[in-house]
Amino acid sequence: MFDMVSRRGFVSLSAVAAAGLGLAGCSGNKEPESTGSDAGSAKISSKKAVELQVFAANSLEKALPEVQKLYTEQTGTTFADTQFKASGDLVEQMRAGATVDVLITASKGTMDDAEAAELVDADTREDMFVNDLVVIRAEGSDTKVEAIADVASLDGKIAIGDAKTVPAGKYANQALASAGLYTGAEGDDGEYAPEIADKVALADKVGTAAAYVSTGDCVAGFVYSSDIFRYDGIEEAFVCPEDSHKPIVYPGAVAESSEHADEAKAFIDFCLTNKKAQKIWAKYGFELSE
Repeated sequence: MFDMVSRRGFVSLSAVAAAGLGLAGCSGNKEPESTGSDAGSAKISSKKAVELQVFAANSLEKALPEVQKLYTEQTGTTFADTQFKASGDLVEQMRAGATVDVLITASKGTMDDAEAAELVDADTREDMFVNDLVVIRAEGSDTKVEAIADVASLDGKIAIGDAKTVPAGKYANQALASAGLYTGAEGDDGEYAPEIADKVALADKVGTAAAYVSTGDCVAGFVYSSDIFRYDGIEEAFVCPEDSHKPIVYPGAVAESSEHADEAKAFIDFCLTNKKAQKIWAKYGFELSE
């Protein structure tokens, strides 16, 4: 923001300008140098021209665009076509050479993988949001789930994200393991118990799991609590206890491939500190990580 020039400053500048004209008359065809205000304008234009490429977990596809719009309005920084996919798929794209500025995943483990592969700058990593794991049913359904173990007695399929790439599926398997319905405590290292093995419908992302339930293809599914704000036709049937799975944390970091690292870090900071941005996250069921 430029300061207003005082009357005294204006008189001084006028004197300098007059002297400058006198010098110009003695210097032949010498071209005038750019003024400070012109240089400042160039810097602002350059800043506004920055376009950030964000890779974000699928569950952020409703909230994040609203925050990005707010950021553009306040800073002029724009965004390329943000990629919303399963966190594991995003990391694989980065391994394959995708140019990225900001990565936000739905699990610490997936960000750990990106950090180990030197795809992100570890010094910029921040735990951004937390979420809950819930069992959903179709809106208006009479499906009842009062404990994790109840899914074994449901008459129909259960939608679960593929734990190989979908963090929500990994958390779901951890919850099932706490009820004796999955053999691996990590969530991606075991098998489903016989009671549910034939009922599980694997989904390529958490949004697909929600869709399976809303269409009636599955009678229940495991998603994040924020997904209830994103998708029509589903409702919460049961909130999984926090101690039934590892904490659901969304880390964010600047990608090593970023050509706009400072701007990328500034955007992450904005997401966590701007009051209007915080209201958007809350609207979609996300809480800031403490």
